[in-house]
Amino acid sequence: MTDDVAAARAAAEEKSALSHAPVDPDATAAYGGHPDQVIDFFAPRGEGGPGGPAPVVVVLHGGAWRAPYDRRHVSPFAAFLARHGFAVASVEYRRGTADASVAGRWPDTLDDVAAALDALPALVREKLPQADPRRTVLTGHSAGGHLALWGAARHVLPAGSPWRSGAPAALRGVVALAPIADLAVADELGVCDGAVCQLLGGVEHFAERQPHADPALLLPTGIATTVVQGRADLDVPQAVAESYADAAAKAGEMVGVTLLEDVGHFPLIDPAADACAVVVEEIAQLAW
Repeated sequence: MTDDVAAARAAAEEKSALSHAPVDPDATAAYGGHPDQVIDFFAPRGEGGPGGPAPVVVVLHGGAWRAPYDRRHVSPFAAFLARHGFAVASVEYRRGTADASVAGRWPDTLDDVAAALDALPALVREKLPQADPRRTVLTGHSAGGHLALWGAARHVLPAGSPWRSGAPAALRGVVALAPIADLAVADELGVCDGAVCQLLGGVEHFAERQPHADPALLLPTGIATTVVQGRADLDVPQAVAESYADAAAKAGEMVGVTLLEDVGHFPLIDPAADACAVVVEEIAQLAW
């Protein structure tokens, strides 16, 4: 496939994924005082599992940690999961500057993800009484995949890290979708126009902050983890996922990697795409 054809296909996939009208949640709750410190909740619908209380899927959206991309663009994906019987919590968090020139805020982005995950069990019990927070799967797409892997690894953060938790998160597992899972490799590849370096506050802070933010350095977690990756992904290439899986193996942990042929970056969160059904199956395998 020529570069032009590949780029055209990737553009069509992005257009399809972002063409769905945003879906309003059933409830929203704040986990902090900033307008971006909120979680949308989608109640389970349909026949998605064996019955009883629904598992919880926590969704962390992507968008290169940049401000223009918020949780609304994954609301159709969240609603799709709800239609398959999951209770869904879609997390918003502080991102970069409004003009999209900067990715992420240090330390605010990680502050928010840690705070949201800590607040979730109580909020789920309040907003989704039909859900079972003891059966929670964490998922995220792209930059959100990074945050999902990071959120599951807080118990192995360096001693003294402000986000370190005293015990592993109570998760059934993590399903990371085209995640920016290895910050060093992603930065070398120029993923998302230098977003990784921006997230860490610039090249002058990279080495200092990487141990606190890079999932590839926070292993093993002891939490079941699957990466779903399109082989034709031009935004976050397959090499990033493979590097993370290799790092996990070297740390004595097996990470599942599901590679999808002829699939790019956005079909993983596009309810109209076959790849999205694969994602649901991967989540179900952990959740039920």
